Amino acid sequence: MTATVAIVGRPNVGKSTLFNRLVGRRQSIVHDQPGVTRDRIVGQIQLDNEESVYVIDTGGLAFDEDLLGLNEQVFLAVEECDLLVLVVDGREGLVPADIEVWEALRGRGKPALLAVNKGDTKAAQQNLGEFYALGISSVLLVSAEHGEGIGDLVEAIDAAVPEAGDIETPDAPPVAIVGRPNVGKSSLVNKLAGEPRVLVSPVAGTTRDPIDSLLEYEGKQYLLVDTAGIRRRAKTSGAAEDLAIMMARRQIDRARIVVLVIDASEGVTSGDLGIAGAAWDMGRSLIVVCNKWDLLDDDAREHLELTWERMATLYADPPRVNLSAETGRGVTKLFPALNQALEGLDIKVGTGEINRIFEKAVAFHQTPGKGGKPWRLYYSTQVSTSPPTFMLFANQTLPRNDPYRRYLENRLREALILPGVPIRLVIRKRDA
Repeated sequence: MTATVAIVGRPNVGKSTLFNRLVGRRQSIVHDQPGVTRDRIVGQIQLDNEESVYVIDTGGLAFDEDLLGLNEQVFLAVEECDLLVLVVDGREGLVPADIEVWEALRGRGKPALLAVNKGDTKAAQQNLGEFYALGISSVLLVSAEHGEGIGDLVEAIDAAVPEAGDIETPDAPPVAIVGRPNVGKSSLVNKLAGEPRVLVSPVAGTTRDPIDSLLEYEGKQYLLVDTAGIRRRAKTSGAAEDLAIMMARRQIDRARIVVLVIDASEGVTSGDLGIAGAAWDMGRSLIVVCNKWDLLDDDAREHLELTWERMATLYADPPRVNLSAETGRGVTKLFPALNQALEGLDIKVGTGEINRIFEKAVAFHQTPGKGGKPWRLYYSTQVSTSPPTFMLFANQTLPRNDPYRRYLENRLREALILPGVPIRLVIRKRDA
């Protein structure tokens, strides 16, 4: 079983910076505002013996108030781990909040290392002796920002964890759960996963870091990615949320399927259309979840249907799942839609069939090309999948926004039955 290390401490001592330094990339959001890390973020680090361990970044433990239930997420991470790395601010010295955090954790029976951050400063070096009062035998000076002492910390982790093994990357399609803030994305992931894996709160912007949850249903696995709510930049609440939006878009980029969660009571908004457009431009198959369906009255349902027309027109009538993430009603209907989307992304069409589809489309509706000469298709073939991409050789190219290109895409999608699946047409000019 692979060992797991949890990075813990009070708010704003550099836990996320240390996590990013250990995993070798900017996976956790780093900001000088306390409380930015609100969920458990999981990565992996390579030990000197070429084995790997999981590492979990957590939010800061604070005991004066915890309206969002952040402490519960930290304690869940502690229960999951084999080793704690307690991070303190060496420049500030030992403060009562550090003592309070350790008192809350020491009774959990987990071995611990103490990482005294900002160890490149004179103040941290002078204050180092204070931290031995916590009773943790292994105390290391590190600088998460500049990388000093990180090698020593990795060696200490290697010596302290039980037998570590290689982490197996799940062979499951990544599914990004996206949407505007406070539409129920985290609630949907929780209901699907059947546990409080992701922090759920009615406060917009609660989920800031991307969270992966491996899910198996009827013998098939899916990697669910819960992401920060995406809002237009003018409406964001500061630098931390700007970073969250950037990371959410990165999750769309690495996903194969995008599940766009909307608030059914509000209908399809311009913000929903914008997010769908981002997923569409990246070539991701789109599914739309209309959450809070059980709360709609007749007027709200009529409004939803009216606003849905725009979504259907722009994005090839994507599969739509009406559900309630809170009660679980209709949630299992998402899985057939996911399977259909995967099949559409991976579809492979014979060259003969493709040419017959396009020949029929051109015969039904021909259009003049440049200089009054009709556009003429010579030959077409599929060149890749995910998204399905087709090469067309013709006497003239067609601009990306040309209506006839859109017409050909739609006829091909109708023939192959690919709702919500982007299609790419690459048109090359060739002499007859």
